Amino acid sequence: VQLQASGGGLVHAGDSLRLSCAASGRTISSYAVGWFRQAPGKEREFVAAIMLDYGNTYYADYVMPGRFTISRDNAKNTVYLEMNSLKPEDTSVYYCAARWGSGWRTRAYEYDFWGQGTQVTVSS
Repeated sequence: VQLQASGGGLVHAGDSLRLSCAASGRTISSYAVGWFRQAPGKEREFVAAIMLDYGNTYYADYVMPGRFTISRDNAKNTVYLEMNSLKPEDTSVYYCAARWGSGWRTRAYEYDFWGQGTQVTVSS
């Protein structure tokens, strides 16, 4: 499975962005896909995950309702992360990752396949 993350950029505080994670190599309808982020000097942290079969979603505790939304389009083999009301502290490299199987996993080592990351920079 190859993952390609895109959609990052330089935005102002309060703006929105939609990140995309396109999968290729095989159909991943039985996988879970997660978004992680890593700011300079910090560990990679979990943001959100989605089960591609039923669309169930799970978010990190710090994600306020409505600020980040994860979704998928199985026909396009693509997972999205919609980010609203962006803040400077959201500045990070955002990675998508995939793992096969059920259950929610929030640790990076629990994911088998990784995209290359896309930079999100939020200016104040």
